[in-house]
Amino acid sequence: MTDKIKLVFAILLLAAGIAGFYLLSEQALVLRVLVVLASMGLATAVAWFTAPGKQFFAFGKDSWTETKKVVWPTRKETLQTTGVVFLLVVVLAIFLWIVDASLMWAVKLLMGQGD
Repeated sequence: MTDKIKLVFAILLLAAGIAGFYLLSEQALVLRVLVVLASMGLATAVAWFTAPGKQFFAFGKDSWTETKKVVWPTRKETLQTTGVVFLLVVVLAIFLWIVDASLMWAVKLLMGQGD
């Protein structure tokens, strides 16, 4: 129950920051942005101390660790794959153009407007 209260408080802090941004429309933009950033920081701090918040941050940390384990393609592999994709797109575009032109010719022929 306390976690739910903390999460609601965090959401209210965020809403207060956004409302403050618009309520301080006469102030400098820097001050308005600082109000929003401060409310985001406070909301994050409050959410950090809830069980779902700790699970979320643990998930983020684990995700970051997993991205370090990924074997990313080399520049050469990336360029080769991109070239194959572009070539395939051009070939399919030409094929679909031929099919479209053939169907258009066949429909015109069937309607009696063909050459």
